[in-house]
Amino acid sequence: MLLTCTWVCSRQYHRHFRNPSELGTNSNAGLKTGFTFSANIFGSIFGYGIVKLLSKHCHNWPILGGSFGPQENSIIQAAATGSGGIAGIFVAGIPAIYRLHAIEGTPQENFGPLITITLVCSFFGLFFVTPLRKFFIIRVARELKLLFPTPTAVALTIRSMHAGAAGAQEAISKLKALSLAFSAALIQRVASYYVIGILYDWHPFTWIHIWSKGTSWALNIESWGWYWEWTPAFIGSGILIGLNAAISLFGGAVLAWAIIGPVLVHYGECIGKQLYPEEPYWDSLYTFASLSNLGHEKPSPRYWLLWPGVLIMVATSIAELLVQYKVLIHAGKATWKAICRGLNDFKIKLTGKSSPYLEAQASKYADDPNMVADPARPEDQVPMWQWMLGLVASIVVAIIVFHYQWGMNPGLTILACLLGFLFSFLAIQIGAVTDQTPLTAASKASQLIFGAATSGKGYSITDAQRINLVAGGLASGAADVGNALTSDFRTGFLLSTPPNKQWYAQSMGTLISVFLAPGLFVLFTTAYPCILDGNEDCPFGVPSVAAWAAVAQAVTDPAVSIPWTAGIFSIVIAIVCVGQVVFRHFYLVGEREWIRDYLPNWGAIALSFVLPSPVFTTASLFGALLAYAWRKWKLSSFELYGYAVAAGFIAGEGLGGVIGAILQIAGVSGDVYGTNVGCPANSC
Repeated sequence: MLLTCTWVCSRQYHRHFRNPSELGTNSNAGLKTGFTFSANIFGSIFGYGIVKLLSKHCHNWPILGGSFGPQENSIIQAAATGSGGIAGIFVAGIPAIYRLHAIEGTPQENFGPLITITLVCSFFGLFFVTPLRKFFIIRVARELKLLFPTPTAVALTIRSMHAGAAGAQEAISKLKALSLAFSAALIQRVASYYVIGILYDWHPFTWIHIWSKGTSWALNIESWGWYWEWTPAFIGSGILIGLNAAISLFGGAVLAWAIIGPVLVHYGECIGKQLYPEEPYWDSLYTFASLSNLGHEKPSPRYWLLWPGVLIMVATSIAELLVQYKVLIHAGKATWKAICRGLNDFKIKLTGKSSPYLEAQASKYADDPNMVADPARPEDQVPMWQWMLGLVASIVVAIIVFHYQWGMNPGLTILACLLGFLFSFLAIQIGAVTDQTPLTAASKASQLIFGAATSGKGYSITDAQRINLVAGGLASGAADVGNALTSDFRTGFLLSTPPNKQWYAQSMGTLISVFLAPGLFVLFTTAYPCILDGNEDCPFGVPSVAAWAAVAQAVTDPAVSIPWTAGIFSIVIAIVCVGQVVFRHFYLVGEREWIRDYLPNWGAIALSFVLPSPVFTTASLFGALLAYAWRKWKLSSFELYGYAVAAGFIAGEGLGGVIGAILQIAGVSGDVYGTNVGCPANSC
């Protein structure tokens, strides 16, 4: 194994191919819907093609030469995941701070603080999750059935691509499929800016309204967001997430935006807002997703639905953790044993003698019957001093940065760090089982806790909201990075990749994203200022931004409250969800376990409650149905091309979003030279 070649190739790969696409995907898709996507499948396949070419033609070069196998490929993939960026805070908490006017200046003027908060969130998560590798990957994975579906699929993909001549041919086929899907999605997304009503958004109910010369019922359906969008990223995500999750997403959208929402408006509990009251032909077009003017008028259905959505995610996530009580028991034991081992090693170095008690406690590692063999040698582990020193340094930097740049005292910063660790533990465990990481639940729970922590402490509403959003960003951002690293450790474990080399690669990728993620945020907010000011006509729905801002207002502003009907419904539906978790875990076992595949995914349903429109859930369902039909038609073909096509779609639309922002800044965008034909009120 030639580590130098792998590192150099990975750096070239990210500099020229990886970062703009994946960070663009997360920035573009995240601002539109709140979703972000992992880079692991894209990185594993595209990285294979780039580095295989370099290793073949540069084998005599002292730096670029050397073999390229599954382990090197997994290191490339780890760097790809790291460079995919910590986009979550830039599609949620950070723009929400600007929307609530809790910070002065523009993103361009605040570029320094944006970099430092990204640095803190990224590396704090990277450092504190490093010692959890053995716990999640080695000690409890078998007993608790932590399958890590996507990281496992990535490992199998990498292994198949390196399986001799047949594997090489398969890898070329995957690379071609990925490249074609990437190119098609990129071209379609850029071209669609100029004819968006033809190539991207299809509004059949608007067409009915136009053809029938003013049918109000058609515009009423249109107002609830029922139209079709040719979004490659979400069609690709549907291919990846599977039919159960996609049906749950769509079912949640039907429940929220075709049943509950209209009933709330019908009985006067919520209101919609006319978009074009001065235009008689379009005066039946409403928005039911406004989160403005909270506390001064009846809420929109979106604000009402936000609370059951949040409580479902929080309650389900906590229930999933508590039913896996063995995780908590093992965590306590493993932590105690690790502390004893570390103290005993330190005592030996200091005095030359060991402590019988500490040695006895540390030796219990070998007695754990659930442990599997760790393929990594001791010298291939991440040295304890590296992650411990980095963890201490990141906490110190966090205290300084959050105090002087964001006005948060050290006690609250430490609380945010503790919540980040807690939510990471929860996110990793649930994501390993369900392949869906509950970061939304983590962030909202953090906001609620900080709302209580700052209440009555003399903070102004503006200061309390800024602290609430920044602290929530630290907790959820650290959990996001920690989950990504643990997933990469799982891939490396299956391929016997040295974890220290994966860790170094992901650290380098993370360092790149520290600068690119804020840069792309500046790019998008410069091109589309409506992201920050909450303009209803913004081409980005920014649901996470509005949701974070709404929660921050609800827990800090006395004038903003949660509707009592929403509170009652939230509690009832949360009890139902927790009941299903308990029922599934304790009753649907053995011969009845097959029934689990047909239970609704309440996390996905809750996400549909939070999203302001069902359009993305429809696209995801289309992708899942496409994947299902593809599997039924020819399983071997799907296994060869399916995930590559999905990754190409996701990355292609992401880079198309970056190009669209550049076109907007340059003054040659679709709103200047394009047409909105086919769009409601000539606006898409």
